[in-house]
Amino acid sequence: MLKRHLLGLPIVVSTGAVAGMLAASVSTSGETDPHQLASDDPTGQVRTFNVNGALDLDNPFFKDLGTNGRTCFSCHRPAQGWTITPVSVEGRFVESQGLDPIFRTNDGSNCEGADVSTVGKRRDAFSQLLNRGLIRIGIDVPAGAEFVIDSVDDPYNCGAPLTAVSMYRRPLPSTNLRFLSAVMWDGRESSPATTTLQDLAKQADDATQGHAQASLHLTPQEAQAIVAFETGLFTAQARDDRGGSLRADGATGGPVALSQQPFFIGINDPVGLNPTGAPFDPNAFTLFNPWAQPDEDDEFTRARRAIARGQQIFNTKPIVISGVAGLNKQTFSNGVTVPEAIIGTCTTCHDAPNAGDHSVKAPLNIGLTDASRRTADLPLYTLRRISSGETVQTTDPGRAMITGKWADVGKFKGPILRALAARAPYFHNGSAATLDEVVAFYETRFNLHLSVQEKADLVAFLRAL
Repeated sequence: MLKRHLLGLPIVVSTGAVAGMLAASVSTSGETDPHQLASDDPTGQVRTFNVNGALDLDNPFFKDLGTNGRTCFSCHRPAQGWTITPVSVEGRFVESQGLDPIFRTNDGSNCEGADVSTVGKRRDAFSQLLNRGLIRIGIDVPAGAEFVIDSVDDPYNCGAPLTAVSMYRRPLPSTNLRFLSAVMWDGRESSPATTTLQDLAKQADDATQGHAQASLHLTPQEAQAIVAFETGLFTAQARDDRGGSLRADGATGGPVALSQQPFFIGINDPVGLNPTGAPFDPNAFTLFNPWAQPDEDDEFTRARRAIARGQQIFNTKPIVISGVAGLNKQTFSNGVTVPEAIIGTCTTCHDAPNAGDHSVKAPLNIGLTDASRRTADLPLYTLRRISSGETVQTTDPGRAMITGKWADVGKFKGPILRALAARAPYFHNGSAATLDEVVAFYETRFNLHLSVQEKADLVAFLRAL
C-alpha cells in the first residue's frame, strides 16, 4: 500500500485510477494548505478537510462493489463539492464516448433501459444527466396513498405505468454530513427510530444496491467504513476570486472552521424545537462579520464588504413567508402552529448555524415543482386526491412518494449551503443554473423587492460559502 500526498494532504492508496482522477482535479495555483484537498472552481477555490487524517482511497467509498462499474466516487467528486456538475459530466462523456460508468441506463438515462447503441443515442438518452447533472429516481406510488396518478406528460415517452413516478434529481453532496437532519431530498432514508449515522449506513447500502446494481448487500463493516469516511469530510469555499482568502482579517470561511462548528438536531430551530430551550437567532451566519467595517478601501476589501453585506441580508432581510406547505399552518411536535403568513428571513428555513440547512426534519414546498415552473425537459404529473377528487400538477411529487400523503406533494428538505460555487446547478432538479438564478427564484416567489446591489451582494455571499 502506498501513501501519497495531494497538496500535502496524505492519501492512502492501493490503486492508481482514483488517485489519478483526484490529482487531476487538484488546484496547482493560489494559496494552499498542507492539510486540505483543494480544487479551483468557477469563482475561486473549494477545499475539503478530512478530520480523520489521511484520505484512504482503499475505503469502500472508492471501490466497485456492484455490477455496472460504478462506485460512490462516480457521482461524488471533490472538485464538484462531492457531487457532480454538468461540465464535469460532459467531460467524462466526451472522454469515454458515453461509456463511463456514470452513464448507465438503470438510472442515469432519461428512461430506464434506453437505447444507447451509438454515441448519438447515448447523448440523447443521458440528456438530463449531461445538461443538469440529474439522476432518475423511480419510485412506485406507496400502497394506501391518498392520491393516484391520473396522467403524465412525459417528454421522453418512457411508457412507465401510472403507478410509478420518475423523478430527476441532483445527487446530494457526500460531505458536511455532520449537519444533516434528514437523508435524501425526500427524506426517504431517514426514520424516527434511527440515528442519522444509521440512516447513512442504510443509504450507502441502498445506493450500492440501486445505483451500482450490486448483487450483494454491503457488509456492516463496509457500510460503517463508508459512513466514517463521509462524515469525516468538511468542504467549503476557501478562496474567492474577488475577495481573496475567506479566512483573512478574522473571517472564518473554509472547511477547517466548518469542521469545528457545533451542531445538534434542533439547534437554532425557529419554532422552539431546540432541546436546550435557547431562542432562535436569525443571525445564523457569522462567518464574515469582521468584514462589515474594514479599515482599508482597496479591491479586496470592497469585495469583502459585499460578502459581509450579503450575509447581513441573508440573516436579517424581512420576508413575508406565506403559502409554504410544511411551515405555514403547520403544527409542530411541540404544539406550535405557524400562521398562514409570517415575517421571517432566509434563516427562518436555513437555520443551522453556518451550515444553512434546517436543523430538524422539515420538508417544505416552496413551489419549485409547480406546473407554472415546469420546463420542457421535465415530466408533468397530474395527481388526484382520492378523498376529494381535487387535482394538482407537479414535476416531482417529492416527499409524497414516500409517505403517500397528499399534504406532502412537492415537499423537499433544504440542503446544506456550503461549497455552493463548486456545484451548480441548484435546487433538487437543477432548475437554477447559477446563484443569480437562485436569488431570482426567491425574489419572485417571495416578492423580496431586492435592489440590484442587494442581489449582487447576496450572490457574493452565497458563492463565498
